[in-house]
Amino acid sequence: MIDSINSDTQNRQVATWLFVCCGLVFAMVILGGVTRLTGSGLSMVDWKPIMGWLPPLNDAEWQRAFDMYKLSPEFLKVNAHMDVNAFKGIFWLEFLHRLLGRTIGIVFALPFIYFLAKGYVVRREWPKYLLMFVLGGLQGVLGWYMVKSGLIDNPHVSQYRLTAHLVAAILIYAYMFWVGLSLLHAKSAEQHHAWHGRTVLLTALIALTIISGGFVAGLKAGEIYNTFPMMGSYWIPPGLLALEPVWRNLFDNMTTVQFDHRILAIYICRYRRLLGQVSKSRAHSPITPGRQRATGCGYSASNARNIDLTTQRTYRLSRRSSGGGVAPFHGRAIFNTQSSVITHVRQ
Repeated sequence: MIDSINSDTQNRQVATWLFVCCGLVFAMVILGGVTRLTGSGLSMVDWKPIMGWLPPLNDAEWQRAFDMYKLSPEFLKVNAHMDVNAFKGIFWLEFLHRLLGRTIGIVFALPFIYFLAKGYVVRREWPKYLLMFVLGGLQGVLGWYMVKSGLIDNPHVSQYRLTAHLVAAILIYAYMFWVGLSLLHAKSAEQHHAWHGRTVLLTALIALTIISGGFVAGLKAGEIYNTFPMMGSYWIPPGLLALEPVWRNLFDNMTTVQFDHRILAIYICRYRRLLGQVSKSRAHSPITPGRQRATGCGYSASNARNIDLTTQRTYRLSRRSSGGGVAPFHGRAIFNTQSSVITHVRQ
C-alpha cells in the first residue's frame, strides 16, 4: 500500500514536470507566431547552438550583428532603410524565441537527470523521455533549416519548412502531454472508450487543418482574401488550379491553400456540432466523464475555428491562430487518455 502511494506521488511529480514543459512549448509556439508577425525571424543570420545564449553586449557587438544582417536578402530587398536601433527591435524577438528553446532544453534535461537518479522513471520508460529530448534538439535544427531558406535569394522562408517546424512543435507538445496524462491515469487494455473513433477522426481533421494553416502562413495566403464566408465576391474563387502540375496548387497556390484551409475549418465546425447533437440526444443518460471530455474536445475545436475567423478578418493576429491550433490537441489528449479508464461509456 505504501509503495503504491509512493509510486503515485512520484508519477504526479514527473507528470507535473512534463506539463510545465508543455506550457513552455505552447509559449514557444505563440512567440514563434509573434516573431513571424513582426518580421523578426530572419534578423539573426547565424546559429550558435552552444554560444548563442548571450545577445550583443556592447555597441561594437551590435554593429557587428547588424553588419551581418545587412548582407542578407531581407535587408537588401526589404529593410534597406533600417538602422542599427531599428534592427535591435526585430533582433530581440528572434533572440528570445531561440533563448526560450534553449530554456526548454534545460528545464527538460535537469529534472530528467534528477528523476533518473531518484528512480522515479523506470528503465523501461527511458526511451520515451530520450525520444522527447532528441525531438527537441532536432526541432532546433529544423528551425535553423527553415531560417536558412530565407537567407539565400528570396527573403521569405519556405512554406514547406515552416509547416514542418510548426507540426514538429505540436507533435512534441502532444507527445509530452500524452505521456504526462498516462502517468496520472490507469490505462485499460480491454477496449477503447465509446467515443474513440469519433475523436480520432476529429484529431485527424485538426491535424490536417494545422498543416494547411502552416502553408497559409508560409505563403502569407491569408492576406489575399480576408472576408468570410465568401472569398471576396466568390464562393469558389478563380485560379484554384492555376499551377501545373495540379498537385502544386495544394502547396504553392495562395488561393487554393486558403480555400482548403477554410473548407477544413468549416468541416471541423460541422463535425463538432454533430458530436454535440449526438451528446444532447442522449441527455437522459448520466453525464459521464467520457461525455464531458468529448464535449470539451469539440468546443476546443470550435473555439479554434472562431479564433481563425478573427485572424482571417484582421490577418495581423497570427499568434492567436498559432496557439488556437494547439488547444484541440490538448482536449483530445485529455479525453482519450482519461477516458481509457472507462470500459464502457453510457450514451
